[in-house]
Amino acid sequence: MTAIFAHGPKDIRLADAPHNDVGSGQVRVRMVRGGICGSDLHYFNHGGFGDVRLREPMILGHEVAGEIVEIAKDVTGLALGDLVAVSPSRPCGACDYCLAGLPNHCLNMRFYGSAMPFPHIQGAFRNDLVINASQAVIANGLDAGHAAMAEPLSVCLHAVSRAGPMLGKTVMVTGCGPIGVLCILAARRAGAAKIIAVDITDRALEFARLSGADEIINTLSDTNGLSPYVHQKGQVDILMECSGAEPALVSGIACLRPRGVIVQLGLGGAMSLPVMQITAKELELRGSFRFHHEFPNAIEYMRKGLIDVSPLITHTFDVAEFQTAFETASDKGQSMKVQIRF
Repeated sequence: MTAIFAHGPKDIRLADAPHNDVGSGQVRVRMVRGGICGSDLHYFNHGGFGDVRLREPMILGHEVAGEIVEIAKDVTGLALGDLVAVSPSRPCGACDYCLAGLPNHCLNMRFYGSAMPFPHIQGAFRNDLVINASQAVIANGLDAGHAAMAEPLSVCLHAVSRAGPMLGKTVMVTGCGPIGVLCILAARRAGAAKIIAVDITDRALEFARLSGADEIINTLSDTNGLSPYVHQKGQVDILMECSGAEPALVSGIACLRPRGVIVQLGLGGAMSLPVMQITAKELELRGSFRFHHEFPNAIEYMRKGLIDVSPLITHTFDVAEFQTAFETASDKGQSMKVQIRF
């Protein structure tokens, strides 16, 4: 079996990986499609992010879908040949947070392709993967590339749930990469009346427009573009900050009306906050991290045609072209979501 390993900055290799047997409660999935995520790019370009560094070769990837080719005898509800989206979230189910209904905060989380613990949690960019049957969500009838989008869409569905009711609200999304654009789709599905997309590149904003944003603002070329939304203490109900950039967060906060809600998805390191504005306008700052229960919902929304992710998938490369795939995904001037065909 082969897999895509990260060894360090700009050093990824296609190499042999151990073959695992199928145990009780498990199935084997022949991988079909995998999407390159921002965290994969951090490992590819920098060997990690923040204090998280590669300390051993690690298989990348956690946005994957494939076909079931082997099933343990005690597994029910799945069949050979089923196309499944694979949830990379594997909480322990026994720690305090799991028992409190917060599995995304599991103290013993095993999330594919993560260098946070050591030994690292190996990822899913490999020819086949043995998973717990509970991780498999049937996606028959869905394009495999779309099924592999369940993971990032789940991130955004979780963020929308953290924001609270959106029906009739004005929502601003800052940072229009894949997560930002998927947040636009999720916010519209949740009933947002007006969605304003903010970024510093016209190309990203065009994806936002195609995905349903009512207004797009390039704050690099139009430095006063947000001014109408700052009027009378702010005109925006909910800010979904997806860039992880301090200027985006600060300018978005200025647009929020009193008692507005900030949902912070972007992970950009330490930021300085305008605490006076947060206090005086009685704003709420809510973090949003990963997901769990939303994963099956992501598949159902796509299967029913309620959310269309197809405009985001700009490139697909065969696994032998893994180096080109990662280089293309790193160039935001030409790509949005890059996937690998296994």
